[in-house]
Amino acid sequence: MLQEIFFKLPGNTFSSIVLGIFGLLIGSFLNVVIYRLPKMMQREAENFVAHETGKELPHTSPFNLVVPRSACPHCGHQITAMENIPVFSYIAIGGKCRGCKATISIRYPIVELVTGLLSAGIIWHFGSGLAGISAMFFGFLLIAMTMIDADTQLLPDDLTLSLLWLGLLVNLNGTFCSLSSAVIGAVAGYLSLWSIFWIFKFITGKEGMGYGDFKLLAALGAWMGWTMLPIIILLSSVVGAVVGIAMIVLSKRGRDTPLPFGPYLAGAGLIALIWGNELTHLYLGYI
Repeated sequence: MLQEIFFKLPGNTFSSIVLGIFGLLIGSFLNVVIYRLPKMMQREAENFVAHETGKELPHTSPFNLVVPRSACPHCGHQITAMENIPVFSYIAIGGKCRGCKATISIRYPIVELVTGLLSAGIIWHFGSGLAGISAMFFGFLLIAMTMIDADTQLLPDDLTLSLLWLGLLVNLNGTFCSLSSAVIGAVAGYLSLWSIFWIFKFITGKEGMGYGDFKLLAALGAWMGWTMLPIIILLSSVVGAVVGIAMIVLSKRGRDTPLPFGPYLAGAGLIALIWGNELTHLYLGYI
């Protein structure tokens, strides 16, 4: 009976539900990526420095996205399978570690829920074909980069370059744009922010953004082509300016306090992938 109901759902509803649940599971994995990848980079850098200076390696135990098992940072309680069900486990254990009752950040279920809802929404919009599945993974990578950049002001090459190459591969058959437009978009995306970086540095003597931002915009250009870059830059700049001013006013942060630009680029890129054509037509019509 339940199966009959599901398969009679209109449009992409069934696929959206199934892949939305899949997105919840991926969201749980993204929490691991967000927490561990910066630490993996730090450990690798410290080992490299130690090796080059002839010192003993500070990190020898395995630490990656698989091992060691997830555990409470306060008491070392290892997370069981039943405690690792996306969103529901957090609610079931009351948001606290079963071992020491330390509070677990609400951010973990939020990332899971956002990933699940985004997956369902993307499949609803694009369908469950190549465009929908690839756009879903596009969203996964952007979520991970957004959270890592917000935490550390780093955009790992493992994520930005993976997104760039995936975009070029997806567009081999023109899924979102022609391959030529994707290649030009990757080059133009990188060079546009690279140019702004050096102009700003020449005028002020300060670095206004990191190289990871160049690579992220290059990746967005590889996914959507060069024609979508103005919309992405405009959206990210407006949102970044509004959020930056709000944070300065509300939290009394100094103007010299650096703010990560990656989350705004990621948000603008996601909006452009889904509604970019509509926004472009609206913008041109307004002009």
